[in-house]
This record gives sequence, structure tokens and C-alpha cells, in this order.
Amino acid sequence: MTTPRELSLEQQFSLSSFKLQVDQMSQEQAQQFLVDLYEHMMVRENMYQHFLKHQWGLESSPTQF
Repeated sequence: MTTPRELSLEQQFSLSSFKLQVDQMSQEQAQQFLVDLYEHMMVRENMYQHFLKHQWGLESSPTQF
């Protein structure tokens, strides 16, 4: 069984393919790609937090008057 830090064979292949794509980018393209990737990671983190709060019933419900 693989630990969370180990990549599956499919993930290793994907990483290798990704590296080839990055190697062909200019420095400016790679820098913009990193900024975009970081933004997507933050959005994904926000979504996970929202879904977990909802699933665990931790969301504050709007106050009704």
C-alpha cells in the first residue's frame, strides 16, 4: 500500500508529462503559470473548507428574524 507521500504509477507518468511541458515554457510563461497554479490551489482549499464545514455541520446558519 502506498503512503500519501508516494505517487502512483499514473501520477508519476502525469508528473513526467507535466515536466516536459514546463521545460518548453519561457521563463515568463512559467512564472505566470505558477501564479495561476497558486491561485487555483487557494480556490481549491477554500472549496474543501466549505464542503467540510457543510458536511460536518459547522456552517453558521443565517439568523432569522
